[in-house]
Amino acid sequence: MSIIFAAPIPGQSLTTEPKGLPFERPPEIVDPVEALDLHVENMTNPEAIEDAMYFLEQGLDLVSLVEGILRSAVMEGIHSIDVSLIIAPLLHEYIKGLAIEADVDFNEGFDNPERDKALEYARDTGRAKDELRKLRKESGESVKETPTVEEPQQEEQEPEEVTPAPQGLMARR
Repeated sequence: MSIIFAAPIPGQSLTTEPKGLPFERPPEIVDPVEALDLHVENMTNPEAIEDAMYFLEQGLDLVSLVEGILRSAVMEGIHSIDVSLIIAPLLHEYIKGLAIEADVDFNEGFDNPERDKALEYARDTGRAKDELRKLRKESGESVKETPTVEEPQQEEQEPEEVTPAPQGLMARR
């Protein structure tokens, strides 16, 4: 049996001073416009731009980078989570513009490979059906949809009589 020493002791949060952490107090900025201005101003710092572009070049997607910047601001008590949700798309577009301007190859973070595969399959299937229809029309065959395989139908059985289950507040199953 292994003991985890890094875990907090049960009730430990009740022994710390209330509102001792920055995110437990009211935020410094409540206006989304002011919060966005602060983040844009921070991103004009050459070191911040260099760090952001480095992480994007290393494979971190842009969505995760923006979420990290905004989470950090929430943890420091600069603004609330609500403000983060409001300004996230704008900060995303700002950093995206910086990355394009710096000619950085980056992943935006909105890709969904499973959805892309399904769309590609549907598109290819539709193209194949159109091509087949065109070939049949040219050869003079009757043009009709390719036969679809129907599942065998099961015999219908008469439903057994079922007595209604007791209903109400105290009924148990």
